[in-house]
Amino acid sequence: MNKRLFLPLLLLVIFIAACGDKKIETPPTARPVVTEKITALPETETVVQTEVPESEEPDPQISSTLPPEPQSVSFSAHDGQTLQGKFYPASVQGAPVIVLMHWYPGDQNEWTEIAFWLQNRGLTGDQNGVPWKDPSWFPSLKLDTSYNILTFTFRNCEGRCNAPDPDGWLLDAQASLEYARTLEGVDPDRVVAIGASIGADGAIDGCAAVLESDPNACLGALSLSPGNYLGLPYPDMVTTLGTNNPPRPAWCLFDKNDADSVDCTQASGENYYQESWGDGNLHGFHLLTPNLDPMPLARIPEFLDPVLGN
Repeated sequence: MNKRLFLPLLLLVIFIAACGDKKIETPPTARPVVTEKITALPETETVVQTEVPESEEPDPQISSTLPPEPQSVSFSAHDGQTLQGKFYPASVQGAPVIVLMHWYPGDQNEWTEIAFWLQNRGLTGDQNGVPWKDPSWFPSLKLDTSYNILTFTFRNCEGRCNAPDPDGWLLDAQASLEYARTLEGVDPDRVVAIGASIGADGAIDGCAAVLESDPNACLGALSLSPGNYLGLPYPDMVTTLGTNNPPRPAWCLFDKNDADSVDCTQASGENYYQESWGDGNLHGFHLLTPNLDPMPLARIPEFLDPVLGN
């Protein structure tokens, strides 16, 4: 072999042998360096929720949009007789409605001051110097208490009643309770009746009548000096209200010396409450005086609170 070729060839073999045991690694592929441009997020309004102080919590009821002044209304009894009334709106929507029925020989105006009192929106009318028309002695109601009130005048009694009409007055009482449920802003399932004398019978007799078709049409009746004036025995009407499902309360307030009213002790039942006074032949509205202890007028809120769920 040519010596010139042998020596380079030998050196090449030695070099390959020296490198054969080594693993030749290739460097990892370098990742590109990415520079991110960081931009600030747009500013948003931070909403901080705070608890409303207890005294400022909104009332769950909605304030009435109706003004406090009484509205003149009219409605018809089942025989077509048109009746005149007044609607005193409560201060909140969905409040109960109380139907007030007057005595003989008066008309719905006998109830004006008591209607304002129960409406509890700061209105007063003509006091005329009679106890039930003078609010200066009326018991205070809770500030958040406000009822819808409906008064009306029985047929043939505008100004004063001209002659008894038991059958017609029974129709009037029933119609007033039915109409009360349709008034704007009232709770149609929280209706009660309160009456004096002929209205005392109208309250319970009308309540019993509307309950025949709807067990929720009347929640109860309070009577001042009932006298069976509409031809239906008062004790029987108490029993009728007591057999409703659920039973409806009936209250009787009377003077035990009043010869013109029935003896309310003749009625009975778990749904019934009666209370008497004996300070002198007081009938109907004449029981509403500050001179009696306890005051009969103060019994009205005591009747309403549990019946209406206040």
